[in-house]
Formats: sequence, structure tokens, C-alpha cells
Amino acid sequence: MEKRLLNLLTALCVVSLPFLFNGSKMRESLVIFFSKGVLATLVDAYVVGTKRVEYPVRPFTKIFKTNIIYDILFFPLLSVVWVKITYNDKIWKMLLKSLLFSVPMSVGQWYMEKNTKLFKWKKWTALHTFGSVNFTLFTIRGFVGLIKLLDKFKSKRSITEK
Repeated sequence: MEKRLLNLLTALCVVSLPFLFNGSKMRESLVIFFSKGVLATLVDAYVVGTKRVEYPVRPFTKIFKTNIIYDILFFPLLSVVWVKITYNDKIWKMLLKSLLFSVPMSVGQWYMEKNTKLFKWKKWTALHTFGSVNFTLFTIRGFVGLIKLLDKFKSKRSITEK
């Protein structure tokens, strides 16, 4: 059952790729995707390394101790969606929208931890998931804000140079 769930998650992520990486902000979406992949992998490596979470069923068990489908596919795609829906929002609206991602993720992981062998929480709770999801979402969103600021500065500088 767990392998089927991972295959389904992988298929859903792959199918969503063309829809998430189109349009004028494709470069920015790719930066978000790869940045979140790095951040999620680092956080998950720490969490697994300190024995807070374990992934009994995962792809490439001899190579990775984390579940790379979550770290380099699912969570990065989730961040691309989140940045797209919060792109022009102020902080309070972003906070509210972050709940649309972190609450279902926390509840879903709690349910999956109880009913599957996808992961095992040792020193981890749904609150840890809630905090880590929000931390990584806002870290990536801050990174995008910095990119937007640098782009604005660059375009103002190029206008004054002409």
C-alpha cells in the first residue's frame, strides 16, 4: 500500500509540472522549486539524522535515509503553488494562506503516521510539522521577495543609466 501511495504522489507531482512551470514567471518558479528542494532536504536530513523521524518505506533505501519524493518533488511543488497564490499579498494575508497548506499537511501527516508505514515519528508531532512547513514556506517566500527587490533595483538602475 505504501509503495502505491508514493507512486501516486510521484505521478500527481509529475502531471502537475507543466501547469506550474509555464508563463512569464517560469524562471522564478524554477528558483523556488530548486531552493525549496535544497531547504527541505537539509531540514529533513537534520530531522532524520537526529532520529526525530524515520522513513521505513521510501525510494532508494540504500542511498537516502529521507524520502526524496517529499523533499525534492512534493514540498518544492507545494512551495511553487504557495508563492504563486501569495505573490502580491501583504504579510497578514500570507499568514492566513499559509494555514491552507500547513494545517492540512500537519493533519495529513498525523493521519498517515498512524495508519501507514511511510514515516514513523519518534521525537516529532503534528506541531513540529506545522512549524517546519511554515518555516520553509516563509523562508522561500522571503527569498522570492529578495529576488523581486533585486529585480526592481536592477531595472531602476538600468533606466537611470540610459
